[in-house]
Amino acid sequence: MKDITELLNTKYPLIQGGMANIATHELASAVSNAGGLGLIASGAWDTDKIREEIRKTKELTDNTFGVNIMLMSPHVEALTDLVIEENVKVVTTGAGNPGPYMEKWKKAGITVIPVVPSVALAKRVVRYGADAVIVEGTEAGGHIGDTSTFSLVPQVADAVDVPVIAAGGIADARGVDAAFALGASGVQVGTVLLASEECPIHENYKQKIVKARDTDTIVTGRETKAPVRVIKNKMAKKYIELSRQGVSLEELEKMTLGSLGKAVFNGDADEGSFMAGQVAGLVKSVRPVQEILDDMFLHSRTYKECYA
Repeated sequence: MKDITELLNTKYPLIQGGMANIATHELASAVSNAGGLGLIASGAWDTDKIREEIRKTKELTDNTFGVNIMLMSPHVEALTDLVIEENVKVVTTGAGNPGPYMEKWKKAGITVIPVVPSVALAKRVVRYGADAVIVEGTEAGGHIGDTSTFSLVPQVADAVDVPVIAAGGIADARGVDAAFALGASGVQVGTVLLASEECPIHENYKQKIVKARDTDTIVTGRETKAPVRVIKNKMAKKYIELSRQGVSLEELEKMTLGSLGKAVFNGDADEGSFMAGQVAGLVKSVRPVQEILDDMFLHSRTYKECYA
């Protein structure tokens, strides 16, 4: 097994998910201080906001952290330069192919780890120079692909010669052990960290996670080719009903405009978009980030054998 902790300069082989509007300096610094790799999620934020988040994170931790760049962001060109200017050590990418930016990041000494939903994209980003890949299955929260973590991780692990980090459906030591058994060298988690004391989301959002059952997530946008996994509520059910009726993507987007913010900042139970993975049913309480990470790895047989 390849040592992802050496690549990331962390105690634990864990990356925090790059969750837009959620993965701010508060959560990123807490995860890095607890032994994982915290991430600042750029989402659609501009460079001024991301620069502020990076500098605030540096004030709160001396440990390595990274920035997640959504390649569909309207500010992507400027952000690719910003991470170099601010001496960010690790960049993860999503929603596209980071190939055009890989050379300048590598020249700057940045470790680049794209999120991939398929074997084909994993092979492509490795050819461009990716240091590792985050393989995200459909069990994950937010924007997802079609293939399950259990099926996708071993196929990617067989196809590339860089470390594979499993994402989707992992919230405890059993998930860590399963990921390692499938050929991963580390994990990325998001949903379990939503229910952390340091996560800067509305308490209603945290309680949605804690109270979730195994059947409480639903995928919107399959008909419009923009699938997103969220916790069921009135807005999500209405979205699915309208999409099945053939309502245009433009109209659906108008309906959901600002819905993530309604969940994150206002805790709007009916109209918010409470993005969460299927593993939410395993999360039973709000805990400190340090306790969550320690439980995941100190109870993992594989971690003890390979990393401790």
